[in-house]
Amino acid sequence: MAEMEQSMRIAEQALEALPGGPINVDFEGRPIDPASYVDQGKQGKTGGLLLLPITLSPNLEGQGRAAQARVNAHDKRVVLPPKETTYGSIEGLMNHFMLIMEGYGIRPPQGEAYFATEGANGELGFYVVSDGGDRPYRVRCRPPCLPPLAALHRMIEGEMVADLVPTFGSVNMIGGELDR
Repeated sequence: MAEMEQSMRIAEQALEALPGGPINVDFEGRPIDPASYVDQGKQGKTGGLLLLPITLSPNLEGQGRAAQARVNAHDKRVVLPPKETTYGSIEGLMNHFMLIMEGYGIRPPQGEAYFATEGANGELGFYVVSDGGDRPYRVRCRPPCLPPLAALHRMIEGEMVADLVPTFGSVNMIGGELDR
């Protein structure tokens, strides 16, 4: 319960930190009147108001290098084999099985770690606690839809019950994701 209360405090602090003022402003900070662009747009008042040209950064072009086939370590005791090897040979299947089930004696040091990465819907985080054994003592997944759901009560405050379902859809709340 304390963890949920802490999450709610964090969500409330994040909502308080949001800047006020108009959201629909141009690049110079002047408010945009959507009604003046209705005749130019094809998607109503909100969609397609600002069609910006998109260019790629030169840093993303790869500097002319050929793509690397593999960036993993070559030690079969710590890296899962490619799917072709797993499904194509008995050695690959055994290597995959032993790494997943037995761990090849990998014993992380005692302690805890949190790692977050950018998922399709937001930040996907994993919290792992190790007691020094070959199995984690605790693993907790922080799904990307947790912060919007934690702030849901503030989003629907003063609204009707019928607004709950569209609000769930607008924040991309996935029920199965919250149950990890």
